[in-house]
Amino acid sequence: MNQHQRSGCPINLTLEVVGDKWSLIVLRDMMFGNRRHFRELLTNSEEGIASNILADRLKRLVEDGLITKADDPSHKQKAIYSLTEMAIELLPVFAHIGAWGRKWLPVSEELSIRAELLETGGPEMWQRFMEELRASHLGKPLSEAAKLRLPVREQLQAAYLEVVGRNAAAG
Repeated sequence: MNQHQRSGCPINLTLEVVGDKWSLIVLRDMMFGNRRHFRELLTNSEEGIASNILADRLKRLVEDGLITKADDPSHKQKAIYSLTEMAIELLPVFAHIGAWGRKWLPVSEELSIRAELLETGGPEMWQRFMEELRASHLGKPLSEAAKLRLPVREQLQAAYLEVVGRNAAAG
């Protein structure tokens, strides 16, 4: 973690770690889009992140302990990025940011449906999603209950695809 903080204020310290747009977008895409490789993060970004900015943010997120980087066993020249517990515990923050954005900003239905589901699902859904993220990023075993239910990411994706399909049929 960077030792050059401006103050000991918890809000300031948090913003020093995740306070720029691109860091949050990278974490969002890893968390909600299951993007784990540089190329996936680069080419699937709605916001069009530049490769040099992505490389810088990934490096910084690794240095700050929010993600890890490891060799991808499926490809010698690829790295795979994983969320750490520190990043996974940001999920409720993302849910609150999404709820705030839905309330106050001109969001699209397609891109806000996941935020709506997280808002209505509340802390119970967030805990389930964090358990699933721990399993996929940290290798922790899923509970028996989690193995029996539809994963949260799949629920969010299904809702998104339903809205996209409905809007395509209407337009």
